[in-house]
Amino acid sequence: MSNDKYTKEDELKGKAENVELDDVVEDNVESEEATAKKENKTEEKTPTVEELLQIEKDKYLRLFAEFENYKKRTTKERIELFKTASQELMTAILPVLDDFERALTHIEEDKEAEELRKGVFLIYQKLVKTLEQKGLTAIEVNKGDDFDAETHQAITQVPAPSDDLKGKIIDCVEKGYKLGDKIIRHPKVVVAQS
Repeated sequence: MSNDKYTKEDELKGKAENVELDDVVEDNVESEEATAKKENKTEEKTPTVEELLQIEKDKYLRLFAEFENYKKRTTKERIELFKTASQELMTAILPVLDDFERALTHIEEDKEAEELRKGVFLIYQKLVKTLEQKGLTAIEVNKGDDFDAETHQAITQVPAPSDDLKGKIIDCVEKGYKLGDKIIRHPKVVVAQS
């Protein structure tokens, strides 16, 4: 029984080797035919000088267009960088600006400190003018304006004092500022419930 088993395995191995050799021979014949066809095609059609020149012109034009797009993109990125380069500094100065405004409000209540109020107001105006020259602008918010979630930050909602103020801004708690076209601090507002 064991002799039969080994003979059947040997037969199968022999058949597998024959099949593999036949496959290799067929693959070699096919690859030689494909190579011969490629050679015939290249011999039949060689590109002319005009075609080669057109191909090189196309490559040049594509490269030139790609370079122009690169220049435009980097110029735009550089302009945006310059516009917002001072954003971090402006954000750090905004609390100082708020303190100036609070000080002016408090000094106005004191009638005896007229000279102090004038001095603080002059410094405040100079600071505001300098920041405006660098691109900082305050976002105007008035009572009764429509609430815009993209521009305003609602910190609370209160019952509407009248029907016409429902969904509108009641009060501005903290001013908002823009640097160029970018909002760097949203105005904090109180909104009437609808």
